[in-house]
Amino acid sequence: MKIMIASDIHGSAFYCEKMIEAYRREKADKLLLLGDILYHGPRNDLPKEYNPKKVIQMLNDIKEDILCVRGNCDTEVDQMVLEFPVLAEYCILYVKDRMIFATHGHTFNAEHLPMLKAGDILLNGHFHVPAYRTVGNIIYMNPGSVSIPKEDSEHSYMIMEDETFTWKNLEGDSYKEVSITTMEKE
Repeated sequence: MKIMIASDIHGSAFYCEKMIEAYRREKADKLLLLGDILYHGPRNDLPKEYNPKKVIQMLNDIKEDILCVRGNCDTEVDQMVLEFPVLAEYCILYVKDRMIFATHGHTFNAEHLPMLKAGDILLNGHFHVPAYRTVGNIIYMNPGSVSIPKEDSEHSYMIMEDETFTWKNLEGDSYKEVSITTMEKE
């Protein structure tokens, strides 16, 4: 199964459209959104073409393809207009014998880990910076932000296919790839 992982759209119709174009180009089976879908929050500038109503329409058009977890900017009101579940605090996926704990990152993150076993993967957005590193005995990954990247990173997403995670910019150019077969597992 091929899953595209994206985070932090923050109401940008421009970048949501680019993300959906990338999703179609990738021919992924599912789109996993790691939260902060419609609103930009008080700490972020307005993203390009800020238009939550248009983002709602674009995402509802592909609702059958979407898995989603709740971000710190997502609320019950958002669930009233989005036609796919958006209020789950986390999602559990498995690749081979590794559990992936996918969450937004404002509650569980590299500094506040959920209960994971050695070799499991914590996947979150929230920080708007692509990341891959070992934290204790778990693997931490972040796809970066679709609309408001920080620390000079690119507008980006990840692809999870078979045993490989690939970070890409919205044009589809790959800039990092990691295979779980090469990740340490104690």
